[in-house]
Amino acid sequence: MSAVNLKPAVAIALVALTALSGCSRAGSSDTPAAAQSKGPAGEVRLGYFPNVTHAAALIGVEKELFKKELGSTKLTTQTFNAGPDEVNALLGESLDIAYIGSGPAINAYAKSKGEAVKLISGATSGGAALVTKPEINSIEDLKGKTIATPQLANTQDVALKKYLAGKNLTGQVTVQNVENAQTLDLFKKGDIQAAWVPEPWSSRIVAEAGAKVLIDEKTLWEGGQFPTTVIIVRTKFLQEHPETVEAVLKGHVAAVDWAKSNADDAKKAVNAALEKLTSKKLGDKILDAAWKNIELTTDPQAKTFPQLAKDAVTAGVATEAANVAGYADFTLLNKVLQAQGKPQVQAAGLDKK
Repeated sequence: MSAVNLKPAVAIALVALTALSGCSRAGSSDTPAAAQSKGPAGEVRLGYFPNVTHAAALIGVEKELFKKELGSTKLTTQTFNAGPDEVNALLGESLDIAYIGSGPAINAYAKSKGEAVKLISGATSGGAALVTKPEINSIEDLKGKTIATPQLANTQDVALKKYLAGKNLTGQVTVQNVENAQTLDLFKKGDIQAAWVPEPWSSRIVAEAGAKVLIDEKTLWEGGQFPTTVIIVRTKFLQEHPETVEAVLKGHVAAVDWAKSNADDAKKAVNAALEKLTSKKLGDKILDAAWKNIELTTDPQAKTFPQLAKDAVTAGVATEAANVAGYADFTLLNKVLQAQGKPQVQAAGLDKK
């Protein structure tokens, strides 16, 4: 498989590849059952964002659903603002499992020549939008304006740039990479006129800065389904500790199920987690709006990944579409789902080299 050739700025965000020496092709397998398991890990390091689009992770930690399944394995958590930083942690082996956007997840797989990570579950569909100043009524009105995205080559950055390219607006707007909290402040000051951001930030900018939703990203996808957040794991960790990965997935499935059955309590749990991580709760109206825009799911929408890989090229953050063949391993997820009498997720060929 050939690796994607990323532009220099993106390549810098995906360093620490020397850590991949332990993940050689000769010692790898598409199924963890074939690997030499070392038993449950003493510790699992889990990464996620303080965003509503990472609600399953927030709930899993807040309600101790991961802890319940992990038993004696210690759970250590770390939060990130955007995917490329989280990829750095994975490739540097300071993180084991990550809730992450689809774009950076693909970049991690491609940059490591298909060695470093595996896609093991979906987490969230939907929950991203282009919000603008109220006087902007069409995409053409964005000419000469400044639009914010969370980070270079993150999921929303790719989505925006791909959309602009399709409208022949590349180079006619300024795309500024800004942390989500700063985006809200800049919007209030008038320093930026639009932002393509995930929840709860799109709803916050609408409610607190007087913006409007110009494009809900789900309207750009067939059936309104696209993978905003997925779960990936270091391949080496999957091979050595499949029992621990399975336990995390059990906690994830439990979080998704609980949230679907207890929406009001789930929103409270998410808000409590956000307050711990950011020192600020979301207002009820903002949280309600954000919650309506997402769907928690174990389905990673695998069929969309070849297109997502092409989108990075269209967006100008990669020069070659990543070959995502062999990227997915849903063995453990489907084992968990089958044991609970739930439909298994489809790999759409993503599990085959």
